[in-house]
Amino acid sequence: MTFVNAKEWLSGRALQTKLFINGEFVDGLKGETIPVLNPYDNSRICDIAAADADDVDLAVAAAKDAFPAWSRMDPSDRGHLLLKLADAIEANAEELIVLEAIDTGHPVRDARKLDLPRTARCYRYFGGMSDKYEGFLPPVYPGFLNYVQREPIGVVGQIVPWNFPLMFTSWKMGPALAAGNTLVIKPSELTPLSTLRIAELMREVGFPKGVVNVVPGYGQTAGARLANHPDVKKIAFTGSTATGRRIVEASAGNLKKVQLELGGKGPNIIFEDANIAAAVGGSAWAIFHNQGQACIAGSRILVHEKVMDAFVEKFSALAKSIRLGNPLDPQTEMGPLTSKQHQERVLYYADVARQEGGEIITGGKTPASDELASGCFVEPTIVRAKASDRVNQEEVFGPFATIMSFKADEEALAAANGVAYGLGSGLWTSNLQRAHRFARDIKAGMVWINSYKVVHPGSPFGGVGESGYGREMGFEAMHEYTQPKSVWVNFDAVVPPHYER
Repeated sequence: MTFVNAKEWLSGRALQTKLFINGEFVDGLKGETIPVLNPYDNSRICDIAAADADDVDLAVAAAKDAFPAWSRMDPSDRGHLLLKLADAIEANAEELIVLEAIDTGHPVRDARKLDLPRTARCYRYFGGMSDKYEGFLPPVYPGFLNYVQREPIGVVGQIVPWNFPLMFTSWKMGPALAAGNTLVIKPSELTPLSTLRIAELMREVGFPKGVVNVVPGYGQTAGARLANHPDVKKIAFTGSTATGRRIVEASAGNLKKVQLELGGKGPNIIFEDANIAAAVGGSAWAIFHNQGQACIAGSRILVHEKVMDAFVEKFSALAKSIRLGNPLDPQTEMGPLTSKQHQERVLYYADVARQEGGEIITGGKTPASDELASGCFVEPTIVRAKASDRVNQEEVFGPFATIMSFKADEEALAAANGVAYGLGSGLWTSNLQRAHRFARDIKAGMVWINSYKVVHPGSPFGGVGESGYGREMGFEAMHEYTQPKSVWVNFDAVVPPHYER
């Protein structure tokens, strides 16, 4: 792909900016809008319709009306629509890649290699799953047949974050639709454009009206109404731990099912017998991919003291060499953070590190470049800090790695488990016994050995502790979007034992 100029690409292009409710694109009832900015230079891309509580009510009503027919549709027909959507995404790949880059700051090279293929693959995986997800037949008393079937939950509310909107929308919608649920999905008001484009493609390939509704808006209005709506039977949220707690509280009104994928502070452990070159490259990917804006980022690097100096030298050199620039430039390796507010948050933590006596090995500031001055950039940052420091306990969510040394395995494990989060984790070693022992003992939903941030739609994704509960992807995701019904049949026509006189 050659370099694309954002203004030229947007010129004359009709972006979808309206709410998607009951199969139609409509303005919000209050007529209010939200500006969407390009984080590369903070220029205005467009204004989108802002959903309020009343708009969410209309979307939920549409999903509720669509649920009976959709849930009873032949599962293979539901799956066929998801497969057609995957085809449409691939057919419109270049448009979606550029749209995602302009909206989020994610470099096109990454969107092309990862985000777009993973999105299509996820819809294709769950399209194939739709007619293959089975109940089961427990062995019970003689004379009885007991079968357990999985049923869709109903109207599901889904709240998607701003860091990977294209991909995370597929993670949420794929299994929920395959299982027979209808949806109201709220993309972030910061990055709604790819989700609205997917809604257009869903309409084009033939999804029935009301099955999917898209209501971009603010969390305190649209998101809050979705979380407390009495006709929403489940809420699935990806975002911060603080917001996750508020969603749990809001869901109590009708005791709706809640699924939370929240913050992370992933440990990434480099042992003395690791392949240092592989560990350096993998660790850089773990923390600097997507500007570090990933809940599973390997943000806490623990290095054995014997290889600490060698690792820091190579790792800091790699960090300094990362090419920052326009996300639409295929040569750019790191784009801007997604918003000015988030840039300020990451820079704030650099100040916190200095105040607590941490050593800024590299980064911790905006790049010294006139070309990048108007964007939301932060240099790749490495900080030497103590385990108890705030930068080692609180999620920064940026290109911000802390680094610590350790002597013994027990010390590394204690540090790895010394935070409230438990989402992703990684370790680099050639010792097979150690690898499996740490995989067992690390408190995390996912462990990568001699790799990091590998995901697949067939493998469950989620965390423990303050990283939330429930799982995306795989059969576990189908469990999350269904509920079991146990049916008992007395086929011998005998009186059940507890009624005998």
